[in-house]
Amino acid sequence: MKTNLYFIAVICIFLSCKSTQKTAKEFVPTFSVSKKTTHKIPDGQDYTFGYLEVLENRNNTTGKSIKFPVYIFKSRSKNPKKDPIIYTVGGPGSTTMPSAQYMNYYTYLDDRDFILVEQRGNYYARPHLNCPEWAQAIYESNQPNFDSAKYDELFAKAAKSCKERLEQKGIDLNGYNTNEIAADINDLVNTLGIDEYNLLTMSYSTKIAQVLMRDYPDKIRSVVMDSPLPLEVNYDAESVQNLMESITSLLSDCKNDKDCNTAYPNIKNRFFEYLKEKTIDPLKVEVENPKTGNLESFYLSGSDLITVFTSASTGSVPNIPSEIAKLLNDDMSSVKERLAYLFQEPSGGAGVGMRLSVWCSEENPFNPIDKIESETNKYPEVKGLSPAVFDNEICEIWAVKKAAEIENYAVQSDIPVLFISGEYDNKTPAKWAKSMTHNFTNSFHLIFKGWKHTPTTNWSNRCAMESANDFFNKPRQEPNSDCFRQIEGLKFKTE
Repeated sequence: MKTNLYFIAVICIFLSCKSTQKTAKEFVPTFSVSKKTTHKIPDGQDYTFGYLEVLENRNNTTGKSIKFPVYIFKSRSKNPKKDPIIYTVGGPGSTTMPSAQYMNYYTYLDDRDFILVEQRGNYYARPHLNCPEWAQAIYESNQPNFDSAKYDELFAKAAKSCKERLEQKGIDLNGYNTNEIAADINDLVNTLGIDEYNLLTMSYSTKIAQVLMRDYPDKIRSVVMDSPLPLEVNYDAESVQNLMESITSLLSDCKNDKDCNTAYPNIKNRFFEYLKEKTIDPLKVEVENPKTGNLESFYLSGSDLITVFTSASTGSVPNIPSEIAKLLNDDMSSVKERLAYLFQEPSGGAGVGMRLSVWCSEENPFNPIDKIESETNKYPEVKGLSPAVFDNEICEIWAVKKAAEIENYAVQSDIPVLFISGEYDNKTPAKWAKSMTHNFTNSFHLIFKGWKHTPTTNWSNRCAMESANDFFNKPRQEPNSDCFRQIEGLKFKTE
């Protein structure tokens, strides 16, 4: 059984659109300016907002067209550089558009234009591949009295229902993948008449960057990959291993820190033994149901309790040993706080359909099945925690075409690249970026000590953003920011 201790509520509005039929000969991607934006933009920020219209599936040239929103933010410089930065976030299934509200904080605009691109199928795209059925299944499976024997059936039914609903709307699920997104960005570049540009990508969208560098390299000046996911890596096969390695590294650093080790002696071994114990004999935690006022009982195994690490942001990493100590001392305050979120109403399942199409096309077909099964039971601390994002049964229901073999091969390029990693990133570990430097001959790699996933989005310390901007200005040189040299690692909370 898969478990998920915390539930993120997202309000989703389905944006429908009337797609047009065009033949390949007639069709030309177009950018249409719109006065109505997705978000309120900071006063004084000059920008253009609109929608790019492209084919839904370029392998079906007589098929429908779709639209996705784009912001073009003008540089604050009086003499901006001519090569803009194109930015799209991770996922798959996450929206880029909310970033538009915070342009005052983006260092990149000091030097050049900054273009936000919503990936097709995501929240503000038309259509949006939302799956409220999947969100409902997550909600039901996280309730205290849920029968775990019905877990697989519940999610299979949700996937089938979502697929049927989207296809009834005329959506071709085979048109939503990394190759099509890369082609979208290439179409945008050509439609806007951009001669040369830079790419800023993170997590999943670094795959988009790799495809662009392989298939459409001519206009790319430089690329930043924050928390990269290599095409050649089978994410599912390594996810639990990466989790265990990351938390082992952090707790080993606590042991080697005099103050941390004094405050929390032998914490790694104690915590791992605790997880093993609770996997065999789950921890009972009672939480008040805000809807009824009654106490509800949750039974948590090691795969639930390890979220004390996985749910922590970069800013809260120094607190992890302290939070583990709470568990070991039977202080359930933080656990109860996270469990309380499970009673919130389910979201609209924003972008889940996009995530299913990408994963079931590009990741699941290349998974080594034996290793997936082995990894599920390899670590006694989290036994039963599947490393797979989606089970085979779910992808069989979604039934999108398998990506070509080349989509699982490493990309090689001499385009300047900056890889950025967080030291304790269990999702896209620094070792992946390190391995990629061998195939990108003009690359640099920065590892931010004590940080986790996507360092360029750490608003409490914008050093990674500043380093990325330094690289865009001088892509043949390794960034040499004062702020990066001053990062010395963690100061663990010990009080």
